Amino acid sequence: MASKERAEDHRRKWDRDEYERLAAERIQEELEAQEKAKQKQPPIKRDLLRQRDYRVDLESKLGKSVVITKNTPSSQTGGYYCNVCDCVVKDSINFLDHINGKKHQRNLGMTMRVERSSLDQVKKRFELNKRKLEEKKKDYDIEQKMKELREEEEKLREYRKEKRKEKRRKLDEDTDTTPSSELAAIMGFSGFGSSKK
Repeated sequence: MASKERAEDHRRKWDRDEYERLAAERIQEELEAQEKAKQKQPPIKRDLLRQRDYRVDLESKLGKSVVITKNTPSSQTGGYYCNVCDCVVKDSINFLDHINGKKHQRNLGMTMRVERSSLDQVKKRFELNKRKLEEKKKDYDIEQKMKELREEEEKLREYRKEKRKEKRRKLDEDTDTTPSSELAAIMGFSGFGSSKK
């Protein structure tokens, strides 16, 4: 009867128990390989978060229009391009959020943790800020600034006066050097210059 059933049932029969055993072995091997990979690789040591040493350029493309084609590289399409993450962000607020975000900092090799400051570091920082404030006060002497402004205005007035005098001299020379034409003599006047001086 078994041979008769085979003749009637043309479908292939699979041994489920054997394939389940093979799948379990494969999963076990993958888990062991992952365990070995974790043991071999030391944990990634990232730097602590630090202050940017460059200025973020948000205004260089402001108010400019750009023609974008299919062949335009993604760095020159509309928006702000991040070369670290190779992405384009459409507006300045989202670009700043991206730059300060976790993904960008991770691509730079930093964690989001900040170094704890010691008491000495805080004291030095206060001293530095105090010195800067004193220098600003020294630089901002209002009487000195007012004196410089007055001198600058006086120089500007003198320059304008000289320009006016020079113009008048040129006008006088032009009217004196031009010969009076016969027509002007017949009509009874000597020149076409203005009478103001």
